Amino acid sequence: MSDDNKNLSDDLNDMLGDAKEGAKKANDKAKEFAGDAKEKASEFSREAKESAREFSDSAKETFDRTSSENKKVLTGVLGILLGWLGIHKFILGYNKEGIILLILGLLGFLTCGLTSGLSGIIGLIEGIIYLTKSDEEFYNTYQAGRKPWF
Repeated sequence: MSDDNKNLSDDLNDMLGDAKEGAKKANDKAKEFAGDAKEKASEFSREAKESAREFSDSAKETFDRTSSENKKVLTGVLGILLGWLGIHKFILGYNKEGIILLILGLLGFLTCGLTSGLSGIIGLIEGIIYLTKSDEEFYNTYQAGRKPWF
């Protein structure tokens, strides 16, 4: 029986050694995968930062160009679609007039839509006026001349 126990013990030790060796190989492979993953994550991070920087630069360039150019189409379309909120006024820099339209628009919830309708009609009319003017006339009247209403 002792030979059987010794053989069994040797077999178990061999199996344990094989398991340890397999675990070591698995550990080495996991470290290799972790290193590869870390490298790829670092590369992805660099690419994401570069893409974000390019997008930011492009957005700044576009905004700077828009803010110095004629805003006729943008304000005209916003006047027609969202005139009751006065957004077109804020874009042109007419904050007081924009707040007036915004308050009228929001008061519509209390006045069954009467004031919202009024501010919506004002926005619609202004949007149409903005879009029917020439670029130069719009710029001279509303951006350079600072005419706040109609």
